[in-house]
Amino acid sequence: MKYKIKYATMDELNSWIKLVRLVSWNFPGLETEELLDAYKNTVIKNINRKSAICAISEDKVVGILLFSIKYNMLCCMAVHPDYRKRGIAKRMIKEMISNLDKSRDIIVDTFREEDPKGIAPRALYTSLGFEPAELIESFGYPNQRFVLRAK
Repeated sequence: MKYKIKYATMDELNSWIKLVRLVSWNFPGLETEELLDAYKNTVIKNINRKSAICAISEDKVVGILLFSIKYNMLCCMAVHPDYRKRGIAKRMIKEMISNLDKSRDIIVDTFREEDPKGIAPRALYTSLGFEPAELIESFGYPNQRFVLRAK
């Protein structure tokens, strides 16, 4: 399955949201239609800011990543279950990093070590040089911040 990494446009919005609905059970803060609508508005803002990266395969969004230039942060990332373990997440993160300030720490919040949901993302972030940092809560869910230290 071939795919390409690109900055999302409004043309990808519906396919993006379809992927998010598929994996929303795995993401605190996306449990209701109201929260999904708010998320959709966030995606639109990020598309307009050029801080929304997606992976496309056969005209379908199979990977998503939102980031914040202001906070030097990976905000949200997911890959379609049928497309995992193909390097999509790693390529999206590398593209994001190329747009962030490497003189500042880059952060991402993910699941804690004891959370089974955290096994794959924690391994991915560690492989890219991120280090575990403080324990936090996001959307009322226990998480941990990971930091890619400034050069």
